[in-house]
Amino acid sequence: MSQPYLSVVIPAYNEAERLPKTLLDMDKRLHAVDFSYEIIVVSDGSKDKTADVVMSLAKMVKNLRLLDLKENVGKGGAVRAGMLEAKGIVRLFMDADNATTIDQFEPMIAFFKEGYGVVFGSRTMKGAKLDPPEPWWRQLIGKGLNLVVQVLLLWGIWDTQCGFKAFTAEAAEKVFRASEIRGWGFDVEILVLAKRFGYRLKEVPVHWANDTRSTVHFSAGPKFLMDVVKIRWQLWVGGYSRSALAINDSP
Repeated sequence: MSQPYLSVVIPAYNEAERLPKTLLDMDKRLHAVDFSYEIIVVSDGSKDKTADVVMSLAKMVKNLRLLDLKENVGKGGAVRAGMLEAKGIVRLFMDADNATTIDQFEPMIAFFKEGYGVVFGSRTMKGAKLDPPEPWWRQLIGKGLNLVVQVLLLWGIWDTQCGFKAFTAEAAEKVFRASEIRGWGFDVEILVLAKRFGYRLKEVPVHWANDTRSTVHFSAGPKFLMDVVKIRWQLWVGGYSRSALAINDSP
């Protein structure tokens, strides 16, 4: 297969139950597109049958392949591995629960043609839709955390945590080779790095099918804030500048 236009990266930890529906829906929606693509599922040290499920579906889902990590490296680490393994001109990562369906990538193409390096989904800006809406208390916590991120790192970006982000190949290679965070703050870090490296960022509204079975422990908030502080510190001490120089000097 020649270089695909789009690579879709799906990080998956113990997702044997949800992946079949997601991948079959993706295959159906991509059937009629006029660009080439590949789908990479990154099994993040899964303990269930995630890898076996992907291998069995490869017979039915076009251009599907598996990256089977033997150790759990966290969502940030799994996305990083997949984005660096990908070959696409544009590389998108999305969640295994199919909260934002792959057809919502197509409106993003126009922004890449305009020269944006990163185009990412937002669940909070005008035009976005959550089905069903999150509970009021989760919305309140989310807005509070986002305000901290805006003040410290990314002013004007309303949703850093939506799991639907696309990068040009060049931006993906630079950003993910420099990224370090594996936990809750990895989404913030990759946007900060993209901006640091001079890429234009575009936030676009998406339709997000909220899985009411998902739970977020209260410990996630402090962990996220710790990651945000770590990123801010790295910027202050010039850590990411050194990463950029190392990448630019590599053969």
